Amino acid sequence: MSDPRRHPVFAKLYVSFAERAERKGAAGHRRELLEGVHGTVVEVGCGHGANFARYPASVDRVIGIEPEEHLRVLAREAARSAPVPVSVVAGLDVPLPLRDASVDVAVASLVLCSVPDQQASLRELRRVIRPGGDLRFYEHVRSEREGFARVQRIVDVVWPHVAAGCHTHRDTVGAIRREGFVVEQVRAFAFRVSLTALPVTPHTIGRARRP
Repeated sequence: MSDPRRHPVFAKLYVSFAERAERKGAAGHRRELLEGVHGTVVEVGCGHGANFARYPASVDRVIGIEPEEHLRVLAREAARSAPVPVSVVAGLDVPLPLRDASVDVAVASLVLCSVPDQQASLRELRRVIRPGGDLRFYEHVRSEREGFARVQRIVDVVWPHVAAGCHTHRDTVGAIRREGFVVEQVRAFAFRVSLTALPVTPHTIGRARRP
């Protein structure tokens, strides 16, 4: 997220929005995202810990990074009932408070839309993932339909200012490839929580390997 410590009101609204999204299908998306995850995991921008309950037993531990205080408190509460060990620490996407090649998997869940510098964030994720490790991503992205992508580009003039830095028009899968990851699996689909969320309807879930 784009330092959401500056967006405490948005952080509280986001939790309500996320809970509604869970009921409409996001819970299944999160299970798909985390299927087969193992070892030591870092989740950047873990928010209020919506993923924690869905980590499989093959995970040794999860390190959740969250800069926003309200969300971090909620994430620590969620960590207590998680099926695997979870620690939640304060921090931003750049730099990540982790050593080089120190995790088996990095998880980016609805966060790469909002980081100030997407390539820098992905570079940090590549740094902390061991060679052969995975980046798992679940993001809303730029539409593959040219007309809708134009609408997103227009909306993006205003959207980041009212949605804590969130962008509607990012080619996130392309950015992952440009940072040297090998995208091994990707699924594009439409998912809309409400009419106001129309510009962020195009979504993707995928897995990329750090060579």
